[in-house]
Amino acid sequence: QVQLMESGGGSVQAGGSLRLSCTASEDSTYLGWFRQAPGKEREGVAVIHKYGGSTYYGDSVKGRFTISQDIPNTENTVYLQMNSLKPEDTAMYYCAAAPFINPWKPFIPSAYNFWGQGTQVTVSS
Repeated sequence: QVQLMESGGGSVQAGGSLRLSCTASEDSTYLGWFRQAPGKEREGVAVIHKYGGSTYYGDSVKGRFTISQDIPNTENTVYLQMNSLKPEDTAMYYCAAAPFINPWKPFIPSAYNFWGQGTQVTVSS
């Protein structure tokens, strides 16, 4: 049972930045972020392959968000740097772990077998 611990959420004004962190209790091949706003479906944000370093981003965050990890990633921690935040980025952000993903469809929730409790991000206009 992999436990995921998120941190770094908070409130910020539009145009600002936040950095989220997620630490897994065990080695995980893929670590990623999803988000869900009230009344909306869960949305894939970003995911990274621990060993190859490949990254994948949701269309709505490309160019603004960056997922990264320490090299080597001995602490099983990934970071999500969120810049140029918009009010529509407001959501609960969840860290998720997967043993493998389809690189053509990296954000299928059923591929992720462990999830964190979430951290709230609120962007005000």
